[in-house]
Amino acid sequence: MFELILCSMLTIFPDYLFRRYGQGKRIGIDITLYTMWYELRWGISACLLLTVSLITMIFYFHPSTKSVTAIFRTVTILPESVGRVDEVYVGLNQKVAAGDPLFRLDGAQQEAAIETARRQIAELDAEMTVTKTELITADAQISEAQSALQTAIDEYEMKAQLLKTDAVARREVERLETTVEGRKSAVAATIATKATLETKIATLLPAQKASAEAALAQAQVELDKTTVHAGIAGTVQQFTLRVGDVVNTMIRPAGILVPEQAGRGNLIAGFGQIEAQVMKPGMIAEATCIGKPFTIIPLVVTEVQDVIAAGQLRPTDQLIDVQQMAQPGTLTVFLQPLFPGGLDGVPPGSSCIANAYTNNHDALADPNIGTLKWVYLHVVDTVGLVHAMILRMQAMLLPVQTLVFNGH
Repeated sequence: MFELILCSMLTIFPDYLFRRYGQGKRIGIDITLYTMWYELRWGISACLLLTVSLITMIFYFHPSTKSVTAIFRTVTILPESVGRVDEVYVGLNQKVAAGDPLFRLDGAQQEAAIETARRQIAELDAEMTVTKTELITADAQISEAQSALQTAIDEYEMKAQLLKTDAVARREVERLETTVEGRKSAVAATIATKATLETKIATLLPAQKASAEAALAQAQVELDKTTVHAGIAGTVQQFTLRVGDVVNTMIRPAGILVPEQAGRGNLIAGFGQIEAQVMKPGMIAEATCIGKPFTIIPLVVTEVQDVIAAGQLRPTDQLIDVQQMAQPGTLTVFLQPLFPGGLDGVPPGSSCIANAYTNNHDALADPNIGTLKWVYLHVVDTVGLVHAMILRMQAMLLPVQTLVFNGH
């Protein structure tokens, strides 16, 4: 409507002035409802063409969309394993800080595993004590075996000297020689037993104890997993968990945690694909939201997604038919407040209306720009005022449309 009125002032109105004062034709006599088209045909035709051109220019270089939302992501409250709820620490809609416990599952199995690991560590400590005692016994056995060996050697050497005088039988000397060899083997066996005990004390038992301590730590980790903590500060929503409920990681979550700053830092808008060559990071934008009526929020385009979500392909067991993706998707654009606190008071998830404005200031500052291009770019920047006026009218009428005409 604004475009039509503006264009009529430049086309139909001058045509009427020429007809009225140049040709002397008067409304109601020469210019009637039946002769209006014939008399004002040049102005009406020019008005229609100019209006269509103006609307096209405005909507192309200063795009608008109603698909704007303060999107936010929630955090699903889930344990890392399936279990039955044993204790609940928070209630519905309660605010929590990062690390606060939310609920605890039954941890009898994990507590039994911890007790088993502790008993195993105690058993290994006892075995270490016993092995050290056995090491002392091994030292005594070595001394005893060495004494027996020395006695056998002395007796053997004495009988060997007497054998030269035929005072003892050769068989007796050979028996003593065999005894000496046996006592040597006994000494070697006791020394080997001591070495085994020393290795057991120095290597085997510490390794077994380390394994038991690792099992204890793992059991403690599994027990800690039974208590679910808040990973981020926020508000607990849809949390109706009660003692005795079974929580399943796949099909039955415990609730939803809405982070404090979720959806409060930016807006996400979906513009038409035809604006893909116009939308650029750094563009100035404006928005008005249902959650904050009668307010124009200045924004800036921070990022333009370089793909259209409607064309994505996920491999399945069926061939994709391109006709199924014929519905054109939107160009995803991220908007942030131009000034700090611009989105304060806008609830996360609010629906908004946004305009983006093309800025040709840098191109106009080029000293080598042509006259026609200079005029054209000035016109492009100027017609953005029309869209800004329309957005402000929408901001004024949005509460009325929502509360009155939509039946609220």
